[in-house]
Amino acid sequence: MTAIALSQEEAFARIRLLRSPNIGPVSYVQLLRRFGSAVETLDALPDLAKRGTRDYRPAPRERIETEIAEVRRASARYLFHDSPEYPALLGETDGSPPILIVRGETALAAKPCVAMVGARNASAAAVKLARDFAAALADAGFTVVSGLARGIDGAAHRGALSATIGVIASGIDIASPPQHNELQEQVALQGLLVAEQPPGTEPRGSHFPSRNRIIAGLALGTLVVEAAPKSGSLITARLAGEAGREVMAIPGSPLDARAQGCNTLIREGAVLVQDPGDVIELLTGFDGTPRSTFRDPVQDIEIDPDDWAEAEPADVGALLTTAPVSVDELIRQSGASAAEVQMALLELEIGGSLVRHAGGRVSLSS
Repeated sequence: MTAIALSQEEAFARIRLLRSPNIGPVSYVQLLRRFGSAVETLDALPDLAKRGTRDYRPAPRERIETEIAEVRRASARYLFHDSPEYPALLGETDGSPPILIVRGETALAAKPCVAMVGARNASAAAVKLARDFAAALADAGFTVVSGLARGIDGAAHRGALSATIGVIASGIDIASPPQHNELQEQVALQGLLVAEQPPGTEPRGSHFPSRNRIIAGLALGTLVVEAAPKSGSLITARLAGEAGREVMAIPGSPLDARAQGCNTLIREGAVLVQDPGDVIELLTGFDGTPRSTFRDPVQDIEIDPDDWAEAEPADVGALLTTAPVSVDELIRQSGASAAEVQMALLELEIGGSLVRHAGGRVSLSS
């Protein structure tokens, strides 16, 4: 969407819209495209939710007033999806956060970024390697993005402190883990600290995949330093692959469980890297065509604004179950237009009957 100068009323309405029940990043953007503004959308929400099973009420105004005061108290600010400062690469990803809460230098996100992730219980050798890689990448003009977790994340931030972006799964005023309170403050003062959740939000399990998509979305490529076979780092790598970004991994001994995740990534198509020069070579002048073949990109469904305005919801209820299915498949099987299918899904989601999944898939809520 084209950047516009927001009135205070519209900015408030956008925050309120995103905090309202059953409104996620995808439905938020679709609603703005459909109605043109958050003010108009809030008025329309109760009627749109009639396909659901309950009366619909947007988030209370008082709650949003409290949140805004807490953001200011934390010396933070809002960054809307159509702001010139909003990271362009992140905005290209499926389901990118419509509103971020940030502290620090947003210009860091406009530089070439590389995400570095890995094990929380990392080996001493891997921690040193991550710190050295981050320092070398920062010296080469890259911004290093990570998640402020223990182990590899913390080492990456320390290696590139003034050229680092920390993305957290909590509110901007909550340090997680608590022992990184000082490091998180340093990142906010010298680099950039990013949160999607409102202030005061403690990190929950469901927040970490959301945080990981931001880490992957900000960067041209994601480097996994050390990781177990089932870990959040591999989720970040998968999200990077789906976004059409480079996926890289440092190999390790097959006898070390903490190296199995990286070795598996390489076997499945990630690029093997051994020194910072390999990363710099891969990402310098990156044109959107990754050398890695780890995961096929997810195709975004483009809908003309005029189609949104004229769309009547398609009848897709009989095609949906609790098993996730791609929106592309629903469009093919229903014979309806993309706008008509998306409008139906939007109404079901607002009514609490639909769940959106990674990779552009949807299902009925259980």
